[in-house]
Amino acid sequence: MSVRGRSYRYVGPVELKAAVRPGSGGCRIGSAADFASWVAERSAAELAEPFTFVVGRDGVLRLAPRRSEHVACAGGETVLSAGEIGFTCEAGRWAVGNVSNHSTGYCPDGSSWPAVARALDDMEIGRATGFTHEVVFRRCPGCQEHNIVREDDFVCVFCGRDLPEAWNVDPVA
Repeated sequence: MSVRGRSYRYVGPVELKAAVRPGSGGCRIGSAADFASWVAERSAAELAEPFTFVVGRDGVLRLAPRRSEHVACAGGETVLSAGEIGFTCEAGRWAVGNVSNHSTGYCPDGSSWPAVARALDDMEIGRATGFTHEVVFRRCPGCQEHNIVREDDFVCVFCGRDLPEAWNVDPVA
């Protein structure tokens, strides 16, 4: 299945991508039944923390424990979105409690939300209308370091240079 939208290549440390082994990606959750099976295998302690997620180019959500690297969750592949996600269960129905695009390995733009929304809708999981915490990533045109922009302060924390307003993390994209 092909899903439209910008895709994100891994832009993090090369040694983390080099450590990814075939078949080591996160758990593929493409339907409500997949999610039900996956969540039944999780402990209450696991479910109390957010999980690492990616949405692959096929539009399917993949989940891994929170401290997993996004590139490992993605099996080293390009993604449509990446971040952290937490679930809540109320009256026997699962929903997303919080979701962010916080992935310093892929640095996805906030515009990657529709891919996440489609994947969650395919799983029949209740969700918000956007990221509950959106992270803004920019690459400094001077020193080339990746930055997280805080409080709309578009200044590189490494060299003090102004950061662009538009997403620019992957120079090839």
